[in-house]
This record gives sequence, C-alpha cells and structure tokens, in this order.
Amino acid sequence: MNKFGFGFLIALILFAGFWFFYQGKQEREELRASSELIQKQVQQVGKLIVTEGYYSKVFTFKNSQNLFLNLLTSNKKALVIVNAKATVEYDLRQLEVEIDESKKTLILKKIPEPVLNIYPDIEYYDVTQDYFNSFEAKDYNKIKNSVTAQIRTQIEKSDLMENSRERLMVELTNLFVLTKSMGWTLMYEEKIIENQEQLELIKR
Repeated sequence: MNKFGFGFLIALILFAGFWFFYQGKQEREELRASSELIQKQVQQVGKLIVTEGYYSKVFTFKNSQNLFLNLLTSNKKALVIVNAKATVEYDLRQLEVEIDESKKTLILKKIPEPVLNIYPDIEYYDVTQDYFNSFEAKDYNKIKNSVTAQIRTQIEKSDLMENSRERLMVELTNLFVLTKSMGWTLMYEEKIIENQEQLELIKR
C-alpha cells in the first residue's frame, strides 16, 4: 500500500470515528433536551386545579330543654341561612413522576386524590332563646358542623367532583400529547398509555 492509500485509510478511519462520536453526542443532547422539556412541562402542570361551586341553603335550628323535673320547657331556635363556597382541588405538586431516559418513558407513579373544601358563610335570623337555654359557642359550632356535613353530602352527589376530574384529565392529556409528539411513552401503574381512552380510566 502506497503512502497515499495509507493516508487515505487513516483519514477515513478518523472521519468515521468523528462521525460516530458526533452522532452519539447529538443523540445524547437531543435526549437530554427532551428530558428537560418533559420535566419543565411536569413542573408547569404542578399547580393547583380548582373547581368551584356555590350553594345556598336554609335551615331551622331548634333546641328544647326540660327543667325542674320536666315541669318547664326552655326553648331556643333560629333561622339559619347558609351561602357556601366549595372547591374541589387536585394538588398536582403531589404528582409523582419518574423519567426513564434510557427507555424514553415518563412514568406516572402517583396521582393525588381530590380534596373537597367547604367554606360556609352562616347568617342567623329570628333568633329566640329563653333565659335558661341561651345560645352558646358550642351551639354555633354544632350548627356549622351540621351545615358543612349536609353540603358535603349534597356535593358528593353532584357533578362538581366529575367536573374537577375532567380538569385533571386535561392536564394528563397535555402530558400524553407531549410525550407522544417527542417519541416518548407515558406509563401509569405499569401500563403503557397508548390513547386518550386509557387516560379516561385513570382515577375512575
């Protein structure tokens, strides 16, 4: 082999080595960029999703006490008007994810449960009370707890919880679309999410 042929062979080997190194570096940089983009998207959806509802109810509170060997009855009562705000929240800061760069997979490890909060605004009208049976702090607490419990039951039977779940699905769909567009895989409970119908089964 002459010097020209030997030099050409060396140059070819060096070029091939440089090419493979450059290609490998590009792939690593693209993978790192994809991973960082997905992490950024997860951080962006790590916000509080809130669905709000407003409820009004009217209650009548009555209480009677027997006094002096049941010879007398002491009464108290009030008309209670309640305007309550209710929020259903998913704190997506508690969303636990794992990024497997080698398999290009985003793994949803934990999806937070919804939290129902009720903020009642209570007003009292037509309050009547006897001397031996007057309103006390424990009565107001009892009324507030009773009102909150009744509204909670009403909300749990309403579509407010479902509306909040739909908001959650919007955020998860954004993650699905992002991973799909970048050639990544979204996984939940060791199952690959291949379409939005599978997302709809989550948290049912």
